[in-house]
Amino acid sequence: MESEPIRFELQIDVPGTANRKGRKTKLAVRFSRVNLRTPYRFDNRDPFPVYAVYATEIDCPEGETPLSWMLLTTEVVEDVLMASTILRWYSYRWRVEDYHQIFKSGCQSERYRLAAVGMKTLLGFLSVIAVELLQVTYLHRTQPEAPAIAILNSVQLEVLKAKASKKLPTILTVAWAVEAVAYLGGYLEHRRKTPIGIQVLWRGWLKLHDLCEGWQLARNT
Repeated sequence: MESEPIRFELQIDVPGTANRKGRKTKLAVRFSRVNLRTPYRFDNRDPFPVYAVYATEIDCPEGETPLSWMLLTTEVVEDVLMASTILRWYSYRWRVEDYHQIFKSGCQSERYRLAAVGMKTLLGFLSVIAVELLQVTYLHRTQPEAPAIAILNSVQLEVLKAKASKKLPTILTVAWAVEAVAYLGGYLEHRRKTPIGIQVLWRGWLKLHDLCEGWQLARNT
């Protein structure tokens, strides 16, 4: 694929991890129809036709590992639009990985031991919370100054404001809301320079749900 001409360049956001800083980067993209060799154990020796999308990072920052993606697909890739779509689909893997980390580490889905029916119900409940936390962490990372109402409903906002131990900021942002939820989960004031962990957010989110239920019950009595 390296002998193929560069068809276009694409800018993407690379999210940060424990071992990598987040950055905007540019990819040089090639694509072409290719044939895969059939394994020897199969009687049909005809090659298997697929499309390859090959993307390599341009001007990778010093000290970072450059991105290099070789994507094989049965989708027909004959123009820039479809090649961009394949790369966009693949980039979602970072969000899928975040979801599974939240689901397994935050929600601790693997520690429960229930019968099949009960486990199915529990996993359905946990998956909804995992999606909510995924949205919270994503907006906290990408739009921390967005209004808090983007991740909280009106009742949740009222509860967090009532629980606040210090003066509220003029504008309630996503960053403020995530910190407030983290404090419910045991996040300590003196560790503000430490990134908020997903388990702390998980505990805070569950406690917020309980407080909201109590808040609404009190209003209805």
